Amino acid sequence: MLITAAELAALIDAGDRPAILDVRWRLDHPDGRAAYLEGHLPGAVYVSLEDELSDHTVTGRGRHPLPSGPSLQAAARRWGISDGDVVVVYDDWNRAGSARAWWVLTAAGLEDVRILDGGLSAWRATGRSLDTGPVEPPPGNVTVPHDDLYAGAKPTLTAERVGEVTLLDARAPERFRGDVEPLDPVAGHIPGARNLPSGAVLSSDGTFLGGEALDRLLPDRAGGVGVYCGSGVTAAIAIAALAAAGREAALYPGSWSEWCSDPARPVARGPE
Repeated sequence: MLITAAELAALIDAGDRPAILDVRWRLDHPDGRAAYLEGHLPGAVYVSLEDELSDHTVTGRGRHPLPSGPSLQAAARRWGISDGDVVVVYDDWNRAGSARAWWVLTAAGLEDVRILDGGLSAWRATGRSLDTGPVEPPPGNVTVPHDDLYAGAKPTLTAERVGEVTLLDARAPERFRGDVEPLDPVAGHIPGARNLPSGAVLSSDGTFLGGEALDRLLPDRAGGVGVYCGSGVTAAIAIAALAAAGREAALYPGSWSEWCSDPARPVARGPE
């Protein structure tokens, strides 16, 4: 489910061009369209994490509720994706946008979605050029088999089931401890969770850790693993790292923003 920049370039050179999605998003600048227009991979279509990979009309499920299958299918066809296409997703910040897109599209039932390992920086490091301006591909015909991504092709957790697994919190340590909370009304973490900041599963060049380096960060292989963050976005980075290493983890899509919205749910603070 990862592809290197060299592998992607080889596919393009061979005429096997995949559907390429530019999913630039970051916490402090969620709209990446302007940056996309200034320079993107050849043929890449811009995808809005806020508007197309989330459904903000849904209430009670955190700050980035999952989109429905039908709405995602309509968006994927606008992006030019057809049945059987290889889909490559990339971003320019800590793999957040691409991991979210990989998780959402895979949960919806698309079978060959790959994250560009190292993101836009890795592509630039190959010396390949970027294109500017928008890309408007002919409509695709992809079929999304799952209407409800909360019960789709990827495992998920509800607030009632987080205690059934080894639970990892992918937020920054200061947010996990409850020292600060810039986005949600309550600071702290879900009792029993362990902190695994999403950035910890990436190397200095933005590629995913593997092998022993990743194993040292993780609990032992006994039992299931679940991951949450603030709203289900950066948790997908840790889930992608685990998937690349052959380990499956469930996403709690509503994450902390859903959990802390109910004052009856317990809150823990501190490093443990």
